[in-house]
Amino acid sequence: MDSTRAAVLVVDDDVDTCANLADILTDCGYRVDVAHDGQTALEMVRQTPYDIALLDLKMPGMDGLTLYREIRNVRAGTVAIIVSAYASSETADSAVDSGAWKVLSKPVDFSRLLPLLGEAAKQPLVMVVDDDSDLCASLWAVLREHGYRVCLAHDRREAADRLRDRSYRAVLIDLKLREEDGDGVFQLVRRDDPDARVILITAARTEMQAMIEQLLAAGADEVCYKPFDVPALLATLERLANQGPAH
Repeated sequence: MDSTRAAVLVVDDDVDTCANLADILTDCGYRVDVAHDGQTALEMVRQTPYDIALLDLKMPGMDGLTLYREIRNVRAGTVAIIVSAYASSETADSAVDSGAWKVLSKPVDFSRLLPLLGEAAKQPLVMVVDDDSDLCASLWAVLREHGYRVCLAHDRREAADRLRDRSYRAVLIDLKLREEDGDGVFQLVRRDDPDARVILITAARTEMQAMIEQLLAAGADEVCYKPFDVPALLATLERLANQGPAH
């Protein structure tokens, strides 16, 4: 994937709308793919890590909000912008509840859309590696609210898959995963994305102390303990995300 050009997926059952958006966004420097229904879009998302999904709200078969809920399960780091001819406060509330970032009215006002795409593409990309799905969902919501794009992995294999797709500003690694310790994930990150900052996370402060000291000595940047002091975690992430590469 060309890391210098953000990838955008445009999903709309109107073929002309898709073609028009694709032409304009391509001219603006984005990598653009299009799909005309939710199921096709979901298959494309499984194959390609899109930075942004521009989703029509009303489509036959699968509407834009339902599609985005499915996209989040596959690619949590994709930022969604919902486009609707039926935009209302109720639509906006439903979109926010689904995790979508913004709602725009049709016909698309490019003076609004293009700055939003630029802002979304610049949001720092972080990954959370933790086998607690509820914790991942909570961290996703908190970090999205504070302007981060957030990918999720629940084990070393999923982390490896995510690392093949993208480079990250920071990676949060739980030190006690269900079937393995987090040191293997740390080594994986250091090998595949050496510039990423690493925050170790754990609830087992005493039990994992030796590993914490070992990984901090090996180049991990910080450790944050569960249950999180959320403001402190955000401050740590902001500081690290705004620093230069780890090496």
